[in-house]
Amino acid sequence: MLFLDLAKNRFSSRKYLNKPIEEEKIIKVLEAARIAPSAANKQPLLLYVIQQKENLEKLSEVYHREWFKEAPVVIVVCADHSKAWIRSSDKKDHCDIDMAIAIDHMTLQATELGLGTCWICNFDVAKCRMILELPNNIEPVALLPLSYPADTADTERHLTHRKSLIEIVKWM
Repeated sequence: MLFLDLAKNRFSSRKYLNKPIEEEKIIKVLEAARIAPSAANKQPLLLYVIQQKENLEKLSEVYHREWFKEAPVVIVVCADHSKAWIRSSDKKDHCDIDMAIAIDHMTLQATELGLGTCWICNFDVAKCRMILELPNNIEPVALLPLSYPADTADTERHLTHRKSLIEIVKWM
């Protein structure tokens, strides 16, 4: 599949089939994150793969949506701030950027494999930190449910739900 077709097929899936995900597909999604670029190649990424029923139930306490409970796998994407590249001019910690790149790689790989994802940032971070027993330098940045989707992408949505190039590009 061509890259732009793959990108158009990726969508935030919120309906999942009751079907387990093959381990080799999960590994490919994780590998996509592993090979993602990071600032100064610091790789401050830490991934928690939640798939045991009791752990999924605990994790559902941090994001109260019924559809979230349907996912057979949730990847908690964490940033290790002790390993982050910090820009010297303004002390910007690049963990958020590094995590965004890794998550984007995972969502696109999942799409190629016929899996659905939904990038979740609006969750109870403190409770997630407690459930996973994370030290202070590890920040849970996003939740990424992974499943076979029961819904489909509207690949034409980008024509009306995205700004035009004229609105976002400045040629100089």
